[in-house]
Amino acid sequence: MLASASLTCMTPPTTSAAGLLTIDSPLGRIALHSEGPAVTRVEIATQGVLSSDGAPDAPTPVLTRAAKELAEYFAGGRRSFTVPLSVAGTPFQQAIWQQLQEIPFGSVRGYGELGRATGRPTAGRAVGGAVGANPVPLLIPCHRVLASDARITGYSAGDGIPTKVWLLDHEGIAHR
Repeated sequence: MLASASLTCMTPPTTSAAGLLTIDSPLGRIALHSEGPAVTRVEIATQGVLSSDGAPDAPTPVLTRAAKELAEYFAGGRRSFTVPLSVAGTPFQQAIWQQLQEIPFGSVRGYGELGRATGRPTAGRAVGGAVGANPVPLLIPCHRVLASDARITGYSAGDGIPTKVWLLDHEGIAHR
């Protein structure tokens, strides 16, 4: 399991209630999900729709903290996140997600750079797949990955490329 932005590992909770908190943001509605003491999923609405629409919110302390950190980010006052995360993925995905957490606010990395950093310099497609499979966009900043020529090649959260453009512009990141 991947952990918090501080990269400490967490064991997934075994017997704890799931949490859900829906918040408004400049990107539209965002659903935050948790299991026990960690955020497990962040969903940005696609065309105004969330998969959890109709489910009642069940806030937990970690979700309230995540909502506060996201509000600070959107207001321009936060550049990194400290809320604990617990996300499941393959060892390769975990390695890519850890690399994503190391990309500072306002900076970008290329798919090739991520592949080299994880020992797979020719695995561009696999890197793209791992980036796109990130279950906690924003908290693990997958929007900070661009093609080597600063071109946006896609984004799997929210409304796709327009969502990524908004995030890059918010952080002052040049792109094509």
